[in-house]
Amino acid sequence: MNLKELNERVSAARKETEARGETFYPGPSRVHLAAFPPKERWDDWVELESKAWPERSERRYMLVPTTCFNCESACGLLAYVDRETFGVRKFEGNPEHPGSRGRNCAKGPATLNQVTDPDRILYPLKRAGRRGEGKWVQVGWEEVLEDLAGRIRKAIQENRHNEVMYHVGRPGEDGFTERILAAWGVDGHNSHTNICSSSARAGYQFWMGLDRPSPDHANADVILLISSHLEAGHYFNPHAQRVMEAKQRGAKLVVFDTRLSHTATHADVWVSPYPGSEAAIMLAVANYLVQNNLYDREFVRRWWNWEEYMAVEHPELETSFDGFEEILKSLYAEFTFEHAARESGVDARQLEEVARIVSTAGSRFSSHNWRSAASGNSGGWQVARTLFLVNALLGAVATEGGVFPNAWNKFVPKPIYLPPHPPRWNELTWPREYPLAMNELSFLLPHFLKDGRGKVDTYFTRVYNPVWTNPDGFSWIEVLQDENLIGCYVALTPTWNETAYFADYVLPMGHGSERHDIHSYETHDAQWLGFRQPVLRAARERLGDEIKDTREVNPGEVWEENEFWLELTWRIDPDGSLGIRKFAESQERPGERLGVDEYYGYIFQNSVPGLPERAAAEGLTPLQFMRRYGAFEIGSKTGALYEQEVGEEELEDSRTDRFGRVYTRTPKPASPNVVPIPAPDADAEGRRFVGVNVDGKILRGFPTPSGRLEFYSKTLADWGWHEYAVPAYIKSHIHPDNLNPDQTVLISTFRLPVQIHTRSANAKWLDEIAHTNPLWIHPRHAAQLGVKTGDAVRVETETGYFVVRAWVTEGIRPDVVACSHHMGRWKLAHEGEGQRQLMQTVALDHKGAEWELKRERAAHGYTSPDPDTTRIWWADVGVHQNLTFPVHPDPVSGMHCWHQAVRVRKAEPSDRPGDIHVDTEKSRAVYRAWLQFTRPADAHSPDGTRRPYWLLRPLKPAREFYKLPEVMSDE
Repeated sequence: MNLKELNERVSAARKETEARGETFYPGPSRVHLAAFPPKERWDDWVELESKAWPERSERRYMLVPTTCFNCESACGLLAYVDRETFGVRKFEGNPEHPGSRGRNCAKGPATLNQVTDPDRILYPLKRAGRRGEGKWVQVGWEEVLEDLAGRIRKAIQENRHNEVMYHVGRPGEDGFTERILAAWGVDGHNSHTNICSSSARAGYQFWMGLDRPSPDHANADVILLISSHLEAGHYFNPHAQRVMEAKQRGAKLVVFDTRLSHTATHADVWVSPYPGSEAAIMLAVANYLVQNNLYDREFVRRWWNWEEYMAVEHPELETSFDGFEEILKSLYAEFTFEHAARESGVDARQLEEVARIVSTAGSRFSSHNWRSAASGNSGGWQVARTLFLVNALLGAVATEGGVFPNAWNKFVPKPIYLPPHPPRWNELTWPREYPLAMNELSFLLPHFLKDGRGKVDTYFTRVYNPVWTNPDGFSWIEVLQDENLIGCYVALTPTWNETAYFADYVLPMGHGSERHDIHSYETHDAQWLGFRQPVLRAARERLGDEIKDTREVNPGEVWEENEFWLELTWRIDPDGSLGIRKFAESQERPGERLGVDEYYGYIFQNSVPGLPERAAAEGLTPLQFMRRYGAFEIGSKTGALYEQEVGEEELEDSRTDRFGRVYTRTPKPASPNVVPIPAPDADAEGRRFVGVNVDGKILRGFPTPSGRLEFYSKTLADWGWHEYAVPAYIKSHIHPDNLNPDQTVLISTFRLPVQIHTRSANAKWLDEIAHTNPLWIHPRHAAQLGVKTGDAVRVETETGYFVVRAWVTEGIRPDVVACSHHMGRWKLAHEGEGQRQLMQTVALDHKGAEWELKRERAAHGYTSPDPDTTRIWWADVGVHQNLTFPVHPDPVSGMHCWHQAVRVRKAEPSDRPGDIHVDTEKSRAVYRAWLQFTRPADAHSPDGTRRPYWLLRPLKPAREFYKLPEVMSDE
């Protein structure tokens, strides 16, 4: 074959690729060379073996799609499965994925490190000594399933449903396990949301009914990020690439970040505010728009609930829009740039520049806040609420380049079964002190158990490491070691973590490329569905093999959660008498257990619009299509759904109230999309809310009690927070007014681009890039303390202290220090436990409530099946700072407020980096103090219920179970 013929056969150039009838995938640089193999050759792709150089050796691969599980973005991956060895050689991006479009950050390819991790858990383990003693025996899955099924069955039969709890971090799925719990009839879902994002969720949900924004960054003219969102967070990679596309088009990027983050370096305007002052700045921007009539007056008139606000708050005035505008101007007049400058420490002229830039955006203003300032500060939910105020003023809501409610860009297909939600309420997760909390008060569980509020008989954790991730981890250790409080603890995890050391069972679950999930995330203005799958199973099935259980292809006895939950459900109710078994029964093979192929096959065939037709066009079933391509776009350019007219067929016996809310007796139309959406209350006669009357037309509106964007939240007013019913500025718990002269602020919330909470200690490529977390400290502050880069410093919190090395940098404000998330991983001196690549060996000791953690051995190289472990050169893996943080639950959102008031000083001669000291009695005192800030449902519920019924909630019980016990007993 001559060179010309060879080039025509293998060239990656667009012309030759398309001439062969193959799909051409351009890369991010948009050059004429393909960035990915054409999908027509994914069954048999040939590459040269790089390690064989200088010899020419070909390797043949099958390319199998899955999705990354190294953050919540669920970017597409292609696994290169060696057709000879049936091992995975590498992971690259999937160009067929609508969200990530073939692009990945470092965490995606590092999936290979995780599946080949020499320290991963391969077999089920059962505790053989005291909890935390490090003694384990290998057991079979049969023993595990029978034991756990028996425990749960007994709890259900004895009406102890609330003693069964599933505690999950980022689930990476859309509702599978939640529906398992519903099938069991337990209100046992617990999450990590209140240490993650519930504050921002509150700010958004009180505005638009849905608790998450979906910014259309790619089409924006101005982008405002209160975050380091180009490098971390949700949805980092899909959002970052679209932000950069907008910048290339000429869009302006404004970044609020106290640190000089990578994101800040890309900003047209970088604002470094004092932590917690962001809401004051956003109100100054809003005030600028209002005072200068630079807002979309018609949008505000049509879509804000200003009439309700005027009627409730100003009944003495005539209800007119002109009158509301005058009140709006007076309401925010105090929020000048000078006021914001005093609060933030940012020059008023720079703040005015930000406002001027924002005012030019019109409806193409995208914005985002998720953790960052919202999660760090008490009252942080007002950061998101005041940020969205600017979108609402500009009319940049569900517009091209604006911000969408997330559910409009999300599709959760209806599954084969939808069990009813449980007929009960669990006060261990939804306590009456926090009626407006966005999610479960998960990080308070140890304190609730110590208070005697209940116990947990069977406790599961998945993708969650509360001892490390949560604040006040020693309190978690105390309750995990008390079998009277937690009867049986089951850690579902691929790898060792600081919580699993205290488990009764450690059960090996697969990594992202070793299990099934479906997910749909609001990465842009579209709806798409991603399919995570065990790639070796899919590869074998593509060759005609029949695989009935993912354990057949996974290493060791590693299972996947879906099959585990289905089998456990099947065994909890062996004869069907509990009404549980039917939710795990096959419809194709009655009497047999439901399998994952049938489960997902049903969804793809019946609940994903357009997928069956698209698959048939390629001669595939919908399940085969998703196994081959890994993702499907259901639709794009969703648009302003709130402007949709409600059809006459939905308006039978309808009525309209004084504020334009329209109610109907027509049942809600069925939909294959079961994405959770709030349901505003029915009217007094039981009609459901269907829309709002806007200028004589009945439009769909927003899923809020008013059907409009809620500038005024009657929910907040009615439930005891009247002073915050409109967007406001709440001074943080770390506001200068609340600090002693020798205290400063510690920011501990920022993420690194190459680590994943605590899931990445087994990823050697990532660990080499980032493995420690020094304390960022400004040169002026460092000079006052007499420390330089590398010196050990002691950081003192309310409950103890930690010792860490200093990093002197001008990338932080002089009145703030910062220490990153992820690091300070540790293991006990027990054989076989831990992730040695990024864990130091420690001694853990306590006398009563006084706990100490001291490093005994740094990270080091070691011999394993992976020769790279002998090449580990790093020793310092940082400090586990979260152990020293007491709980700070925000009284409205329930969010743990992460920022700490600390004292920083030079370390004592006996201190070593990584040392930690904590007094859990002091932790209890702080918990009790913050509990006093709450306004419980007992005293403030307007209707005798525990919580506003319209707010989102996992496993939402029927309305009758919302009643407070004393109300139920009176009835």
